[in-house]
Amino acid sequence: MEKTVIETVSKLEKLKIGDSLAAELSWCWNSYKYDQNPVGLIEKSQKAVELFKEVREKNSRAVSKKLVEDLEKFLN
Repeated sequence: MEKTVIETVSKLEKLKIGDSLAAELSWCWNSYKYDQNPVGLIEKSQKAVELFKEVREKNSRAVSKKLVEDLEKFLN
C-alpha cells in the first residue's frame, strides 16, 4: 500500500495535475501511518483514480494501467 500511495503522489506531481491532491494525499498517508484511520486516504485515493482515468482517456501512456489497478485494489 505504501508503495502505491508514494507512486501516486509522484505521478500526480510529475504530470503537474492535481498538485493540491498530491499534497493532500501525502498528508493523508502520513496521518494514516500515525492513527491508522484510512478515511482521508481512501477519499483522496478515489479522487486520484478518477483523475488518472481521465488522463488515460486522453493519453494511455501518461499513467500506467498497473498504477490505476493497484489503487483500485487498495480501495476494495
